[in-house]
Formats: sequence, structure tokens, C-alpha cells
Amino acid sequence: MKAARFHGQKDVRIENIKEPETRSGTVKIAVAWCGICGTDLHEYLDGPIFISAPGHPHPLSHESLPVTMGHEFSGTIEEVGDGVEGLTVGDNVVVEPYFVCNECPPCKAGNYHLCEKMGFIGLAGGGGGLSEKIVVDQRWVHPIGDLPLDEAALIEPLSVAHHAVVRSGAKAGDVALIGGAGPIGLLTAAILKGIGVTTIMSELSTARKEKSLSSGAADYVVDPTTENVKARVLELTGGVGADVAFECAGVNIVLDTLLDALRPAGVLVNVSIWGHPATVDMQKIVLKEIDLRGTIAYARDHEETISLVTSGKIDLKPFITGRIALDDLISEGFDTLINHNDTAVKILVHP
Repeated sequence: MKAARFHGQKDVRIENIKEPETRSGTVKIAVAWCGICGTDLHEYLDGPIFISAPGHPHPLSHESLPVTMGHEFSGTIEEVGDGVEGLTVGDNVVVEPYFVCNECPPCKAGNYHLCEKMGFIGLAGGGGGLSEKIVVDQRWVHPIGDLPLDEAALIEPLSVAHHAVVRSGAKAGDVALIGGAGPIGLLTAAILKGIGVTTIMSELSTARKEKSLSSGAADYVVDPTTENVKARVLELTGGVGADVAFECAGVNIVLDTLLDALRPAGVLVNVSIWGHPATVDMQKIVLKEIDLRGTIAYARDHEETISLVTSGKIDLKPFITGRIALDDLISEGFDTLINHNDTAVKILVHP
């Protein structure tokens, strides 16, 4: 079968590899669509990062590069292994793409997303969604009912956003400020809108500002290059400030601005993965008693996320900005997202 394999920095190859075999407790999925994630781009440009280097295999998958990429994917079950219950051939599904040990203190406490050995399918090994077929443990497979398979490929990044919103404690009637209208920022705003939160997006890219409004994710958009974000937020909130804020850019000035625009006792959730250490003005946190919270991936978020979409509270169609074949992954996928990233939100690959 065809698969996109990471061999090293700027070296991803479309290769023919052996189709995986179904094992006890697993299902084989024919992949329909796989999204290209920012993490995939980081690996391509600067890796290996999450992918294990030669001689240092991942402790759970026991794999090192080359590995098949892709962790945002949907598909249809075509084989069911012995002992699998609740899943049948023909089910359309998405995958929560984890490796966890089930033995460390976080795993035993139920926080499997904080596993000390945690890895992601499509990065740590185990196959990936940028291939024709994948075999996955039944634990990580979530049926999606009648949800279209292209939209379903966005359930994984939408679950990242859902987990961040849960971490924030945001509730209907609150006002949220989102810093950065990249894919995760837009999807975080969509989750917030889906639960009745008013959303203010801070973004400087013209294309992303337009997508924030046209997708319905943002109620208001503020351009920090032409407007005072704090003043605009205070104006929109009757002088109070935002109840919650989400850092989705990995940029220090964005973090500083969010701290300024939050109300006293507000909550700031850092969603982005930073490529460098951040500088935090602790006085801003201390004097307003702001809660600064981290968030990583998801844990028990997929079912609620799927429900938000299937119930019509979130429309994922506006966020799909491209569909390409696996053979065009680099030329029409990676290149577009690296060099023209303000023109695209989510590019889907059909293996």
C-alpha cells in the first residue's frame, strides 16, 4: 500500500509498504481522509522532534524513523480482530491516536494524555493516516455515525480545542478572547460558539480575519496592528474584560496582550506548542489573580466533540480549504501550509 514516510528533515517519501495485519483486539481501517497538522510541518522542517531518531526507538511502539505520518484521520472499518466488541465492518470511525503505558501514575489516575511514555500514532509509530490502511487498538476507535468522512478528519484537532475549552471552565454567556486564527484558534472559537460563548478573535492576517467571520467562529475580530486589543475588548465587555482567553499563536506579544485584556480573576489557557521559552510578566498574573493553565491534546473528549458536530452546533465544512491526493502531499500540501499558510486552514489528503 502507499504511505507517506518520514525519513528525516525535509525528507518525506511516498512509498509502497506492506499492508498491516489485524491483530486480536484491533480493527483495520481503510483511511478516507487525513488532515495535515502543524506538528507534521514542524517534523518536516526541523525533525525528528516527536518522531524517534534512529537508535532511540519509542518506548511503546519500539519504532524509529522512517515512520508513516498522519494522526488526524477518518475512515471505514474493513476488518475486525478477535475480541473486539461494539465495532463492526462498515462502521465509519475516527481515531484518538495515542500510545500510552497504562502503568505510570498519570495513567493510573485516569490522565492517560499525560502518560510518561505517551506517543502519537502517526508520529511515534503504529502506522499513520497518511496511508491507505491502518490497524488500531479498539480502545482508540470512535464511531461517527452519518458524519461525512471529510468533516470527520477534523474531529482530532477539534478535540484538542474541546479539551482546551474544558480546561478553561468557559460557560454559556462568557466572553472569550482567542489569540491567533490558525486552525486550532479557529476550532477553539468554534467550540466556544457551540456552547454559547461570545468570541473575540485577535488576528493580523487578512485571510484569517475573513475566515474567522465567514466560518461563524468569531463574533468580533480585532487586528492588533491597527487596534488596541485591550481597549476594544473593554469596549465590547462594558469595561470588564474577557472572562477567558486562549493563546493559540505561540507568540510572546500575544500572550502579553491576552493577560492585559482579561478581567480580574480571569482564566488564560495556553493551547499552542512553543518553539522557544516564553517570557511571562508575573505581575500581570499576580495583580489580577489570573489563572494560567496548560493544555495538551485530549482525554475523553472525542465523544462529546463528535456530538457537538453531529447535533449541528458546529459546522466543520468552512474549515476545509483543500483536498489533495497522497502523491501531492509535499507540492500541494506541505508547501502551501509552510509558504502560503494564510490561504489555507485545513488541507485534507485522500490516500
